[in-house]
Amino acid sequence: MDLWILLVKYLFLGLIQGISEPIPISSSGHLIIAQHLLGIEVKDLNFEVIVNTASLIAVILVYKNQIARLATSSYQYIVKREETKKDDFNLVIYLIIGTIPAALLGLLFNDFIGENLKSTFTVGIALLLTAISLFLIRNIKGTKDMKKIGWKEALLVGLGQSIALIPGVSRSGATVVTGMLTGMNRDTALMFSFLLYIPVSLGASILEIPDMFNQNITTDYLIAYAVAFFASLIGTYFALKWFIDVMKKGKLIYFSIYCLFLAIITLFLL
Repeated sequence: MDLWILLVKYLFLGLIQGISEPIPISSSGHLIIAQHLLGIEVKDLNFEVIVNTASLIAVILVYKNQIARLATSSYQYIVKREETKKDDFNLVIYLIIGTIPAALLGLLFNDFIGENLKSTFTVGIALLLTAISLFLIRNIKGTKDMKKIGWKEALLVGLGQSIALIPGVSRSGATVVTGMLTGMNRDTALMFSFLLYIPVSLGASILEIPDMFNQNITTDYLIAYAVAFFASLIGTYFALKWFIDVMKKGKLIYFSIYCLFLAIITLFLL
């Protein structure tokens, strides 16, 4: 394949991954649809790991202050027994609890999902369910902030995140919807969603690293992966910033309409 064609392909797919990762429209679903429409088939593990790692870094950059505060507070509570830091320490525990469902189900069913649920039909159905879910919670205004959530809310949001293992189910959509249904306010549901994304994504990337080194990579593909990485990083960073603003305004209905429109196209035209 000509190098320039390869670079354009990976630039496009990296942007799709980056832009669609943080907003509730399913990055995995969009990648499958894009590959189907353009006749592009990217099965190599390197691409998935690289673009997802780029998205992870972007999320960490956006929430770096909150992450630093949680790490510092947890240290001060555990080592120095500062009771004022207990709420932040508890939040770290809840994030660990919320990570368990997706981690377990991912380990058990990742191969099955990869082999059987990556069809455009599955994506269409999943997008339809995402659209309905976003529509149902569009006017919900929860009251729980970070100090008022507990292990039950964390576990339920974690279960919501595990559903997003199915291509076409938006991870951010599933976790935000679940969080708001448990009574979280929009800001809390959004922040908890993306703080929860970090350990799951980090763990998945670490587990795949050994397999990456067992694959032969040409110079052309190294360049293509770099292009996809930065496209995904930049796309995720600005898309997440935008989504935070949208959440404050309570405009989830727009994503519901978009997912419904895309689901209809996917189910009836692809």
